[in-house]
Amino acid sequence: MGTVFYWRTSIVSDGESPSVDLGFTGRSAGRGSGPYAGLNLGGHVGDDPADVEANRSALAGELAVPRERLVLMNQVHGADIVEVDGPWVGDPPAADGIITRATELALAALVADCVPVLLHDARAGVIGAVHAGRPGMVAGVVGRAVSAMRDLGATSLSATVGPSVCGRCYEVPVQMADAAAAIATASAARSWTGTPAIDVSAGVVEQLAAADVAVQWVPGCTRESGDLYSYRRDGRTGRFVGVVALRRADS
Repeated sequence: MGTVFYWRTSIVSDGESPSVDLGFTGRSAGRGSGPYAGLNLGGHVGDDPADVEANRSALAGELAVPRERLVLMNQVHGADIVEVDGPWVGDPPAADGIITRATELALAALVADCVPVLLHDARAGVIGAVHAGRPGMVAGVVGRAVSAMRDLGATSLSATVGPSVCGRCYEVPVQMADAAAAIATASAARSWTGTPAIDVSAGVVEQLAAADVAVQWVPGCTRESGDLYSYRRDGRTGRFVGVVALRRADS
């Protein structure tokens, strides 16, 4: 079995502030098979529910949190942000961003081409996970998450932007490309064949920079990398996650 993570790091605290653990999962571990081979964490894509749950439990174990404290969303390609302070009671709400001040709670955003954005301010003790696809970028989901986190006390936000489909691999109709570029000029792109395309991650990074958020951008195109799930490449496929957890200063 391979590693659960495609990329992972920790931001170590100064001993008084919480630490932050964050990463993006890959496909080299897990119980999925067929089009879901590897660590599929998406429960809505047709995979065996028992395999999905085993994969989620494996991720929680790697993060050293109880399974119920691995928190996912019911993502709808919108811009709603929900604050959470523990495991969901009942079904997860429809949202594309979750934020918290709670420690030992892992927040996850499911993706398979969209942009996973992990927001964190360790000193203020605030973290967030955002699912930013093309509709979410256009709707301003990232800016709304940043504003909500600042309302919780964040003063020095950083963002870790994960792998997603690159602009060269995301060919779209010209009207769609123009609409995205009207919101974030950096999203304007050309495909491998010179046709109109969208670089959603570049648009998200532009929005983060405009909001005065420091950015770390993890490389990788989902369509080009077999280590990541890609809906645009495969159609029927699994989902990986961007996940972030706030650790107690004494842990």
